[in-house]
Amino acid sequence: MKPDPSAAERRRFQRFNFEGTVRLYSGTAMWETKLVDVSLKGVLIERPVDWNGKAGGGYRMDLRINNSVIISMGVTCAHIMPHRLGFRWDKIDLDSFAQLKRLVELNLGDPALLNRELSSLG
Repeated sequence: MKPDPSAAERRRFQRFNFEGTVRLYSGTAMWETKLVDVSLKGVLIERPVDWNGKAGGGYRMDLRINNSVIISMGVTCAHIMPHRLGFRWDKIDLDSFAQLKRLVELNLGDPALLNRELSSLG
């Protein structure tokens, strides 16, 4: 019997570490925290101290990367860890998606890998 593949082997979207900040909005609150990494489909952030959300909850997130690139998206909390939160994006405007795609493209360095990741979105 084959062992289960690791999370990294199952992952369809490569993650990239970026220096950045995050603003996470619920209907009634806003939290500021640090960005850990970004993929073409999700975001990992430092868990804000006073965050009281739950997995499956919907939020709006603004990412500021390298003090200039701003990406806004609607996200769902996918997993909660003691010090980090993982989100997948559900809604993203065209300009923000273009910024996200460009960041991934520059960091992948291979158009074929970018095309593979883009085809996994569908």
